[in-house]
Amino acid sequence: MEHTPNYLPGLMTRTEAELRQIFLRQVEAIPAGERIKRCIQCGTCTGSCPVSYAMDISPRQLIALFRAGEMETIMKSRSIWICASCYACTTRCPSGIKITDIIYALKRTMMEKNYASKAPQVQVLANLFINNLMSYGRLHEGTLIRKFYMKTGIFKLFGFIPLVMKMIETKRLVLFPKKIKAHESFSRIIKKAQEIEMRHVPAAIDFSPEYVGYKGLGEMKLESRKGE
Repeated sequence: MEHTPNYLPGLMTRTEAELRQIFLRQVEAIPAGERIKRCIQCGTCTGSCPVSYAMDISPRQLIALFRAGEMETIMKSRSIWICASCYACTTRCPSGIKITDIIYALKRTMMEKNYASKAPQVQVLANLFINNLMSYGRLHEGTLIRKFYMKTGIFKLFGFIPLVMKMIETKRLVLFPKKIKAHESFSRIIKKAQEIEMRHVPAAIDFSPEYVGYKGLGEMKLESRKGE
């Protein structure tokens, strides 16, 4: 079935504008993030992606939809959660667009707006993975698996009991998680990184029904790293 836009040509809904505003704020935090405007729709990113076969919207289409003012369509897809973060698309893009970082920006936009995904299990796993690292300073597989299945299907946990017992017996799995020795220092580093990321947050943009395409990127003043 052909997709029907939820806005008239050249117009945008308030929800769409809010999503775009959050996304542009995330893009601004990416060094040279304004290069998203250089996309020539060549499809190199999609052809380089090892998991594009499982995506409902390809990397090339993600940028095209953003340009067309279809942020809500992007947010409802499962593609951004399937990304393997291999950076193949970024290294091969002829326009130098940091596509992987842009996909991370889309993830953060979804998390900020609590947007439901077509791949809720992947989204749950991503959130639990981050929380696991923040809590202990390293990944504890046992806690991650337990919390994941408690949220997505608790009865599936019973199928892992034989494997868990063998892993504990061979000392390949620690039953109770422990924090790294320098956990406080780790937390301070993460906090400092978040502060640096938020230094250049742009002022709120008033809603405009004409706010489509790359218009919001036109006023972005990003600091480029040396050599870029």
